[in-house]
Amino acid sequence: MNAASMDLPAPGVKARPYDASGRRAEAARTRERVLEAAERLFLADGYAATNVAAVAGAAGVSAELIYKSFGGKAGLVREIQRRGLLGAGPVPAPDRSDVVAAGTLDARSLLREWSRLATEVAPRVSPIMLLVRSAAATERTLATLLEEVAAERLARMAVNAQRLTAHAGLRRDLTVEQIRDVLWTYTSPELYDLLVCQRGWSIEDYGECLFRGMSGQLLES
Repeated sequence: MNAASMDLPAPGVKARPYDASGRRAEAARTRERVLEAAERLFLADGYAATNVAAVAGAAGVSAELIYKSFGGKAGLVREIQRRGLLGAGPVPAPDRSDVVAAGTLDARSLLREWSRLATEVAPRVSPIMLLVRSAAATERTLATLLEEVAAERLARMAVNAQRLTAHAGLRRDLTVEQIRDVLWTYTSPELYDLLVCQRGWSIEDYGECLFRGMSGQLLES
């Protein structure tokens, strides 16, 4: 029997189909395990003290796989941030935000929904972004990442500001840029850090603060 014949099924036996979906599911689980391990180590030990080998050991994968999939530590941080932005629900938080903004809610109700979504996203994104801000002083790759993420967040708030102008109840003396800047400020990682991390506010009280603050700045009396 030659080597080629060993790969052929026996007569009358169907070849087993290639399970691409299973491979994809396993790859997704591995990716999630790596990101969870990286986030845990980054937040516990800091960015500089955490290396790819430690992440690989904690996730049960090779360092080569991490470099191939993420490009290194900065790539891991970027993917942790992107994962956090999705929120906790089965539908990504940005998609849910777009749906409510396209609906018929008045401006007050829309700000309430955005504040609620912020309580989902902020605990997942703010700690890692504060870590990035701290490490960016000495890590050029993280300084660049911080600039990219800040620009993306500002652009997102500009889109939200423009959408908000189509809803009843908004102050008409504000420019789109002013509305954007209010949304940008209240949803900043720094505010979450001050209230929740440093002062011990509950996530519910944090969300209520966002709603009251944005409402006071943006809505008609």
